[in-house]
Amino acid sequence: MSHIFKKLKTLMHTYSHAWVLLYAFIYFPWFTYLERHVTDNYFVIHSIFDDYIPFCEYFIIPYLLWFAYIAVTLGYLFFNDKQGFYKASAIMFSGMTIFLIICTVFPNGLNLRPEVFTRDNFCIELVKRIYQTDTPTNVLPSLHVYNSICCYIAISHCEKLQHSRLIQKGSLVLSILIILSTMFLKQHSVVDVVAACVMAYFMYSLIYAQEGAKSPRLARQVI
Repeated sequence: MSHIFKKLKTLMHTYSHAWVLLYAFIYFPWFTYLERHVTDNYFVIHSIFDDYIPFCEYFIIPYLLWFAYIAVTLGYLFFNDKQGFYKASAIMFSGMTIFLIICTVFPNGLNLRPEVFTRDNFCIELVKRIYQTDTPTNVLPSLHVYNSICCYIAISHCEKLQHSRLIQKGSLVLSILIILSTMFLKQHSVVDVVAACVMAYFMYSLIYAQEGAKSPRLARQVI
């Protein structure tokens, strides 16, 4: 029995940073509340540039990969880079909280989704499911965009991954594809994307800037 308690104590010490994940109990109830209550009387986000971006269902693939991207990035940092995990959580969760506050005081939504699909394929079916489960509200700034940028920043600043060019470049490409997917799937306006990029820049300056000053190569890579 004492052996078991000793193992538990070791695990608790090794993964003491798991408390950060309690943020989920703040974010999900708050977001769920917004999804259920922001159904009308919201400001419609639109940009003239949105009208020039065609709908392309194939972007559903990188769009859905976002979920795995977030989980794998945080999971890797959790088990391999404690300080990196703290910083990644700080930049992500801070931005997510700002997003919740914005959507609470400034209800917003979109009217960009196609009413009729002219094609019928597997990707179209996936898009239909996303449209059914994800309301076109609470979109400013785009968390798909913001958290993708945060993942790339976190990976770029992870010492254990600094010399892995494949992972670094792969992270950059995936982040770009995810950002594009939000617009080509009509899930977000260009306005949402720009707002997310601006927020990521400021949060990066607050959380990673000092480290970037010490590591010029990484700073240049992220920017």
